[in-house]
Amino acid sequence: MSLITNVMDHSLDDGYAEAAARKQSQGERGMPKTLRAKLGLAAGLVLAALVVTVGAAQARVAAPVIAKERQELIDRIDRETESADKLERSVDKLRGDVSARQRVALKTSGGSRQADLVGILSGATAVHGPGVKLVVNDAKEASTGGDGSNPRETSGFSDTGRLRDRDMQRVVNGLWASGAEAISINGQRLTALSAIRAAGDAILVDNRPLVPPYTVLAVGDGQKLSTGFQNSADGLYLHALQENYGIRTGISTESDVRLPAAPSVIVRTAQPSTEKGTS
Repeated sequence: MSLITNVMDHSLDDGYAEAAARKQSQGERGMPKTLRAKLGLAAGLVLAALVVTVGAAQARVAAPVIAKERQELIDRIDRETESADKLERSVDKLRGDVSARQRVALKTSGGSRQADLVGILSGATAVHGPGVKLVVNDAKEASTGGDGSNPRETSGFSDTGRLRDRDMQRVVNGLWASGAEAISINGQRLTALSAIRAAGDAILVDNRPLVPPYTVLAVGDGQKLSTGFQNSADGLYLHALQENYGIRTGISTESDVRLPAAPSVIVRTAQPSTEKGTS
Protein backbone atom coordinates (compact mmCIF):
# COMPACT_ATOMS: atom_id res chain seq x y z
CA MET A 1 0.00 0.00 0.00
CA SER A 2 2.85 2.36 0.78
CA LEU A 3 4.20 1.88 -2.76
CA ILE A 4 0.83 2.69 -4.31
CA THR A 5 0.44 5.74 -2.05
CA ASN A 6 3.92 6.96 -3.02
CA VAL A 7 3.16 6.57 -6.72
CA MET A 8 -0.09 8.51 -6.36
CA ASP A 9 1.54 11.32 -4.36
CA HIS A 10 4.56 11.60 -6.64
CA SER A 11 3.19 11.07 -10.13
CA LEU A 12 6.10 13.08 -11.59
CA ASP A 13 9.48 11.43 -11.26
CA ASP A 14 11.78 13.24 -8.84
CA GLY A 15 14.47 13.61 -11.46
CA TYR A 16 12.11 15.37 -13.89
CA ALA A 17 10.83 17.63 -11.10
CA GLU A 18 14.37 18.60 -10.11
CA ALA A 19 15.37 19.38 -13.72
CA ALA A 20 12.24 21.52 -14.24
CA ALA A 21 12.93 23.46 -11.03
CA ARG A 22 16.56 24.03 -12.04
CA LYS A 23 15.58 25.41 -15.46
CA GLN A 24 12.99 27.67 -13.89
CA SER A 25 15.51 29.07 -11.38
CA GLN A 26 17.94 29.76 -14.23
CA GLY A 27 15.28 31.65 -16.15
CA GLU A 28 15.07 29.11 -19.00
CA ARG A 29 11.61 29.05 -20.58
CA GLY A 30 10.15 26.99 -23.38
CA MET A 31 9.83 29.96 -25.72
CA PRO A 32 12.98 31.54 -27.23
CA LYS A 33 14.05 34.91 -25.80
CA THR A 34 16.43 36.29 -28.39
CA LEU A 35 15.28 37.83 -31.66
CA ARG A 36 17.39 35.40 -33.63
CA ALA A 37 15.79 32.42 -31.93
CA LYS A 38 12.33 33.85 -32.48
CA LEU A 39 13.06 34.42 -36.16
CA GLY A 40 14.32 30.85 -36.49
CA LEU A 41 11.16 29.48 -34.88
CA ALA A 42 9.00 31.63 -37.15
CA ALA A 43 10.92 30.45 -40.22
CA GLY A 44 10.46 26.83 -39.16
CA LEU A 45 6.72 27.29 -38.72
CA VAL A 46 6.45 29.01 -42.10
CA LEU A 47 8.42 26.19 -43.75
CA ALA A 48 6.22 23.53 -42.16
CA ALA A 49 3.09 25.37 -43.30
CA LEU A 50 4.55 25.69 -46.80
CA VAL A 51 5.29 21.96 -46.99
CA VAL A 52 1.74 21.08 -45.87
CA THR A 53 0.23 23.55 -48.35
CA VAL A 54 2.32 22.29 -51.27
CA GLY A 55 1.46 18.68 -50.42
CA ALA A 56 -2.26 19.45 -50.30
CA ALA A 57 -2.04 21.34 -53.61
CA GLN A 58 -0.21 18.46 -55.30
CA ALA A 59 -2.78 15.97 -54.02
CA ARG A 60 -5.57 18.17 -55.32
CA VAL A 61 -3.90 18.44 -58.73
CA ALA A 62 -3.19 14.70 -58.89
CA ALA A 63 -6.77 13.70 -57.97
CA PRO A 64 -8.24 14.36 -61.45
CA VAL A 65 -5.33 12.51 -63.06
CA ILE A 66 -5.92 9.47 -60.86
CA ALA A 67 -9.65 9.60 -61.53
CA LYS A 68 -8.96 9.84 -65.27
CA GLU A 69 -6.59 6.85 -65.18
CA ARG A 70 -9.17 4.86 -63.20
CA GLN A 71 -11.89 5.67 -65.72
CA GLU A 72 -9.59 4.73 -68.60
CA LEU A 73 -8.93 1.38 -66.92
CA ILE A 74 -12.67 0.79 -66.45
CA ASP A 75 -13.32 1.66 -70.10
CA ARG A 76 -10.57 -0.70 -71.20
CA ILE A 77 -12.04 -3.52 -69.11
CA ASP A 78 -15.48 -2.87 -70.64
CA ARG A 79 -14.04 -2.93 -74.17
CA GLU A 80 -12.14 -6.16 -73.55
CA THR A 81 -15.21 -7.75 -71.96
CA GLU A 82 -17.33 -6.77 -74.94
CA SER A 83 -14.68 -8.16 -77.29
CA ALA A 84 -14.57 -11.44 -75.35
CA ASP A 85 -18.37 -11.72 -75.47
CA LYS A 86 -18.28 -11.11 -79.21
CA LEU A 87 -15.67 -13.82 -79.69
CA GLU A 88 -17.72 -16.21 -77.56
CA ARG A 89 -20.79 -15.58 -79.69
CA SER A 90 -18.70 -16.19 -82.80
CA VAL A 91 -17.40 -19.47 -81.33
CA ASP A 92 -20.95 -20.60 -80.53
CA LYS A 93 -22.04 -19.77 -84.07
CA LEU A 94 -19.13 -21.70 -85.57
CA ARG A 95 -19.85 -24.65 -83.27
CA GLY A 96 -23.44 -24.67 -84.46
CA ASP A 97 -22.26 -24.61 -88.08
CA VAL A 98 -19.86 -27.49 -87.44
CA SER A 99 -22.60 -29.52 -85.73
CA ALA A 100 -24.97 -28.93 -88.66
CA ARG A 101 -22.31 -30.05 -91.14
CA GLN A 102 -21.61 -33.13 -89.04
CA ARG A 103 -25.28 -34.08 -89.07
CA VAL A 104 -25.43 -33.60 -92.84
CA ALA A 105 -22.32 -35.76 -93.30
CA LEU A 106 -23.74 -38.52 -91.10
CA LYS A 107 -27.03 -38.52 -92.99
CA THR A 108 -25.19 -38.69 -96.29
CA SER A 109 -23.01 -41.60 -95.26
CA GLY A 110 -25.34 -43.72 -93.17
CA GLY A 111 -28.96 -42.80 -93.73
CA SER A 112 -31.30 -40.61 -91.74
CA ARG A 113 -32.25 -43.09 -89.02
CA GLN A 114 -28.68 -44.13 -88.34
CA ALA A 115 -27.55 -40.51 -88.37
CA ASP A 116 -30.23 -39.57 -85.82
CA LEU A 117 -29.20 -42.47 -83.57
CA VAL A 118 -25.53 -41.56 -83.84
CA GLY A 119 -26.35 -37.92 -83.12
CA ILE A 120 -28.30 -38.83 -79.99
CA LEU A 121 -25.71 -41.23 -78.65
CA SER A 122 -22.82 -38.88 -79.36
CA GLY A 123 -24.56 -35.85 -77.88
CA ALA A 124 -24.48 -33.91 -81.14
CA THR A 125 -28.28 -33.63 -81.24
CA ALA A 126 -30.63 -32.04 -78.72
CA VAL A 127 -33.02 -34.61 -77.25
CA HIS A 128 -36.14 -34.68 -75.12
CA GLY A 129 -38.31 -37.35 -73.60
CA PRO A 130 -39.24 -39.01 -70.31
CA GLY A 131 -36.57 -39.30 -67.68
CA VAL A 132 -35.49 -38.19 -64.24
CA LYS A 133 -34.43 -34.94 -62.60
CA LEU A 134 -31.81 -35.24 -59.89
CA VAL A 135 -30.89 -32.12 -57.90
CA VAL A 136 -27.77 -32.32 -55.73
CA ASN A 137 -26.51 -29.51 -53.51
CA ASP A 138 -23.85 -28.88 -50.87
CA ALA A 139 -24.71 -29.13 -47.19
CA LYS A 140 -26.36 -26.05 -45.70
CA GLU A 141 -23.37 -25.36 -43.47
CA ALA A 142 -20.63 -26.42 -45.87
CA SER A 143 -17.21 -25.53 -44.48
CA THR A 144 -13.80 -25.37 -46.11
CA GLY A 145 -11.91 -27.16 -43.39
CA GLY A 146 -11.31 -30.68 -42.21
CA ASP A 147 -9.04 -32.07 -39.57
CA GLY A 148 -8.15 -35.21 -41.48
CA SER A 149 -9.57 -37.46 -38.76
CA ASN A 150 -12.80 -38.24 -40.58
CA PRO A 151 -12.86 -41.62 -42.35
CA ARG A 152 -14.61 -40.02 -45.29
CA GLU A 153 -11.42 -38.12 -46.12
CA THR A 154 -9.26 -41.23 -46.03
CA SER A 155 -11.62 -43.22 -48.28
CA GLY A 156 -11.60 -40.78 -51.15
CA PHE A 157 -14.24 -38.37 -49.81
CA SER A 158 -14.03 -34.88 -48.41
CA ASP A 159 -15.55 -34.06 -45.05
CA THR A 160 -16.33 -30.43 -45.82
CA GLY A 161 -20.00 -30.83 -46.72
CA ARG A 162 -19.28 -29.89 -50.33
CA LEU A 163 -20.02 -32.10 -53.30
CA ARG A 164 -16.80 -32.97 -55.12
CA ASP A 165 -16.03 -33.88 -58.71
CA ARG A 166 -15.54 -37.52 -57.75
CA ASP A 167 -19.00 -37.52 -56.17
CA MET A 168 -20.52 -36.14 -59.38
CA GLN A 169 -18.61 -38.71 -61.42
CA ARG A 170 -20.22 -41.51 -59.42
CA VAL A 171 -23.67 -39.96 -59.82
CA VAL A 172 -23.29 -39.74 -63.60
CA ASN A 173 -21.83 -43.23 -63.93
CA GLY A 174 -24.67 -44.59 -61.82
CA LEU A 175 -27.25 -42.99 -64.11
CA TRP A 176 -25.53 -44.36 -67.22
CA ALA A 177 -25.43 -47.83 -65.67
CA SER A 178 -29.11 -47.59 -64.72
CA GLY A 179 -30.17 -47.04 -68.33
CA ALA A 180 -29.86 -43.32 -69.04
CA GLU A 181 -29.70 -42.55 -72.76
CA ALA A 182 -28.55 -38.93 -72.44
CA ILE A 183 -27.43 -36.79 -69.47
CA SER A 184 -26.81 -33.10 -68.83
CA ILE A 185 -25.57 -31.23 -65.75
CA ASN A 186 -26.75 -27.64 -65.34
CA GLY A 187 -27.50 -27.55 -69.06
CA GLN A 188 -24.10 -28.96 -70.03
CA ARG A 189 -24.61 -32.05 -72.23
CA LEU A 190 -22.34 -35.00 -71.48
CA THR A 191 -20.72 -37.07 -74.20
CA ALA A 192 -18.40 -40.04 -74.28
CA LEU A 193 -15.49 -37.59 -74.17
CA SER A 194 -16.78 -35.39 -71.35
CA ALA A 195 -14.53 -34.86 -68.34
CA ILE A 196 -15.71 -33.99 -64.84
CA ARG A 197 -12.88 -32.39 -62.93
CA ALA A 198 -12.31 -29.90 -60.10
CA ALA A 199 -10.66 -26.50 -59.75
CA GLY A 200 -10.58 -25.69 -56.06
CA ASP A 201 -14.12 -26.10 -54.76
CA ALA A 202 -15.65 -25.70 -58.24
CA ILE A 203 -16.76 -28.66 -60.35
CA LEU A 204 -15.85 -28.42 -64.03
CA VAL A 205 -17.60 -30.21 -66.88
CA ASP A 206 -15.53 -30.00 -70.04
CA ASN A 207 -13.58 -27.12 -68.42
CA ARG A 208 -16.76 -25.14 -67.73
CA PRO A 209 -17.41 -24.33 -64.06
CA LEU A 210 -20.74 -25.31 -62.55
CA VAL A 211 -22.54 -23.53 -59.72
CA PRO A 212 -24.54 -25.45 -57.12
CA PRO A 213 -27.23 -26.64 -56.90
CA TYR A 214 -26.38 -29.19 -59.59
CA THR A 215 -29.37 -30.21 -61.72
CA VAL A 216 -28.79 -33.52 -63.46
CA LEU A 217 -31.27 -34.42 -66.20
CA ALA A 218 -31.30 -37.91 -67.68
CA VAL A 219 -33.44 -39.20 -70.54
CA GLY A 220 -34.75 -42.74 -70.22
CA ASP A 221 -37.52 -44.83 -68.71
CA GLY A 222 -38.28 -42.49 -65.82
CA GLN A 223 -39.55 -44.91 -63.15
CA LYS A 224 -37.13 -47.68 -64.05
CA LEU A 225 -34.23 -45.24 -64.21
CA SER A 226 -35.09 -43.69 -60.84
CA THR A 227 -35.52 -47.02 -59.08
CA GLY A 228 -32.45 -48.54 -60.67
CA PHE A 229 -30.24 -45.61 -59.72
CA GLN A 230 -31.43 -45.39 -56.12
CA ASN A 231 -30.86 -49.11 -55.62
CA SER A 232 -27.45 -49.10 -57.28
CA ALA A 233 -24.13 -48.78 -55.46
CA ASP A 234 -23.77 -45.22 -56.71
CA GLY A 235 -27.27 -44.29 -55.56
CA LEU A 236 -26.56 -45.75 -52.11
CA TYR A 237 -23.30 -43.81 -52.11
CA LEU A 238 -25.22 -40.57 -52.70
CA HIS A 239 -27.72 -41.53 -49.99
CA ALA A 240 -24.81 -42.05 -47.56
CA LEU A 241 -23.54 -38.55 -48.35
CA GLN A 242 -26.98 -37.20 -47.58
CA GLU A 243 -27.37 -39.09 -44.31
CA ASN A 244 -23.88 -38.62 -42.92
CA TYR A 245 -22.62 -35.32 -44.33
CA GLY A 246 -25.69 -33.22 -45.07
CA ILE A 247 -25.46 -33.33 -48.88
CA ARG A 248 -28.91 -32.35 -50.13
CA THR A 249 -30.46 -34.49 -52.88
CA GLY A 250 -33.81 -34.93 -54.53
CA ILE A 251 -34.86 -37.14 -57.43
CA SER A 252 -38.12 -37.13 -59.38
CA THR A 253 -39.47 -38.72 -62.53
CA GLU A 254 -40.37 -36.36 -65.35
CA SER A 255 -42.65 -36.85 -68.32
CA ASP A 256 -40.49 -34.69 -70.56
CA VAL A 257 -36.94 -33.45 -69.99
CA ARG A 258 -35.04 -31.47 -72.59
CA LEU A 259 -31.30 -31.73 -73.09
CA PRO A 260 -29.32 -29.41 -75.38
CA ALA A 261 -26.76 -30.61 -77.87
CA ALA A 262 -23.13 -30.69 -76.81
CA PRO A 263 -21.30 -27.49 -77.82
CA SER A 264 -18.75 -29.38 -79.87
CA VAL A 265 -18.36 -33.02 -80.79
CA ILE A 266 -15.19 -34.46 -82.24
CA VAL A 267 -15.94 -37.02 -84.94
CA ARG A 268 -13.61 -39.97 -85.03
CA THR A 269 -13.83 -42.86 -87.47
CA ALA A 270 -12.30 -46.30 -87.32
CA GLN A 271 -10.88 -48.17 -90.28
CA PRO A 272 -10.43 -51.93 -90.50
CA SER A 273 -6.84 -53.02 -90.23
CA THR A 274 -5.29 -54.60 -93.32
CA GLU A 275 -2.56 -56.33 -91.33
CA LYS A 276 -3.04 -60.04 -90.80
CA GLY A 277 -2.67 -61.34 -87.33
CA THR A 278 0.10 -63.81 -86.56
CA SER A 279 -0.52 -67.06 -84.78
